[in-house]
Amino acid sequence: MTSPDGSLHDAGLAAELAAGAGRLLLDVRTEFATADPSRRRAEGDQRAHEWLVGALGRTRPGDVVLSEEGADDPRRLGAERIWIVDPLDGTREFGEPGRDDWAVHVALADGRGRLLAGAVALPARGLVLATDPAPALPAVESRRPLVVCSRSRPSAESAGVAQAIGGVLHPLGSAGAKTAAVVLGEADAYVHAGGMFQWDSAAPAAVALAAGLHASRIDGAPLVYNRSDLSLPDLLVCRPELADACLAALAAVGS
Repeated sequence: MTSPDGSLHDAGLAAELAAGAGRLLLDVRTEFATADPSRRRAEGDQRAHEWLVGALGRTRPGDVVLSEEGADDPRRLGAERIWIVDPLDGTREFGEPGRDDWAVHVALADGRGRLLAGAVALPARGLVLATDPAPALPAVESRRPLVVCSRSRPSAESAGVAQAIGGVLHPLGSAGAKTAAVVLGEADAYVHAGGMFQWDSAAPAAVALAAGLHASRIDGAPLVYNRSDLSLPDLLVCRPELADACLAALAAVGS
């Protein structure tokens, strides 16, 4: 994953940065273990943001960064390389002792909004999933399909997909954790229709696509990043053999 000059390629850098921010967040969790959860969440968000922005400034000084915790830099709309990061996805879960369904997202998009590289770290599980090397999809398990959905905003769309594929719903926290569940074979589909922003899905979608999963808007449209509107409100990630059934169910719910 290194160039001739010894520098990391983009996917390797994304993985390294996601892992590094994850280690920092684990330290924050320990440091503020007895503090009010709101303080723990705020410290995690801010420290991980500052660390990631600083690291990208040193390693990719010519690129633009879009972070959930930072001001939107208008230069990104004319840039050719845009890092889209969520320093702490699943802030609510990070604040709850013992939960591991929170993540760090680091993705790179080009000027046309296409994902070039990405990584999702699940620090409390000691896992980093990246686009290169891409995760290998495990074999389908002989169980009812599992559809992961939002803990706070489970939707009719999620329920419709679960019914269509004969599955059951399972709520989880972070979008990165839910996508990782599908990548790792712990779940079969992830549906979100309750509102999202670009940083919520960029890195998870990059990893899912690299692994050979289906990832799109819930109407089947491709995911396009670095648009002026930061909202990218919905997401479907699923095993490729389930894509047609999931999209048909989503269309039926929306009709």
